[in-house]
Amino acid sequence: MVPVKTRVFKSKDEMKVELAKYTADLSSKFCKEREKFTVVLSGGDLISWLSNLIEEPSIEWSKWYIFWVDERVCAWDNDDSNYKLAYDRFLSKVPIPAENIFAIDKGLGAEGNAELAAERYEECLKDKVNKGIIRTYKSSGFPQFDLQLLGMGPDGHMASLFPEHDEIKEKVKWVTFINDSPKPPSKRITFTLPVINCASYNVMAVCDKEQADSTTAALNHTKGIPAGQLTADVEVVWFLDQAAASKLPQHGWCSIL
Repeated sequence: MVPVKTRVFKSKDEMKVELAKYTADLSSKFCKEREKFTVVLSGGDLISWLSNLIEEPSIEWSKWYIFWVDERVCAWDNDDSNYKLAYDRFLSKVPIPAENIFAIDKGLGAEGNAELAAERYEECLKDKVNKGIIRTYKSSGFPQFDLQLLGMGPDGHMASLFPEHDEIKEKVKWVTFINDSPKPPSKRITFTLPVINCASYNVMAVCDKEQADSTTAALNHTKGIPAGQLTADVEVVWFLDQAAASKLPQHGWCSIL
């Protein structure tokens, strides 16, 4: 496992600025090295935190390829949809080509077929590997994304990998499904833990005092919560506001910026 870095900011606004800068820097790096940048989004507040990227002049949007670490199995225009959230608040405001955006299968989402939707999304990822858009991780054969932008729930879940649910144990599939999510809606698809951890760069962005206990547990690897198992190939960084970091020890790896 690579060492976990944490960056703690005095305010959510300061965190947003630095999160945008971090993402823009990686965009420049990978667009120069690979002529493409594969980015994995999640849902929740993270999408609004990307707003500072919209006016960033250095970003080569045509080279971005967008995927989702998890998705609610519903229609694209449903308010529960991570795709809809990302489109309304971010993707519709930047010139990423539509053919570079890979959402859950539209029909299967609307039908609510979680198992088949997971299979179809895994097929999509394998197709992008075969076309050289997504790299593979060393000898494992798992897909390797350039950057994943993740969030965490108060219970310590990431993506749709929840505490005390078996999906966290899946070691073979790239994408799995859940029909009994403890957080509504119940039907979801999600990257498996090996796929999440094969990314080159993983960012976990967490704000607010409701997340303080799970943040501490994850970074101390206690309570067995999913977010505590996050790693990456090159770098994993937790972006925190002071409220989320309020129960962390104030020394060494935990510095306030």
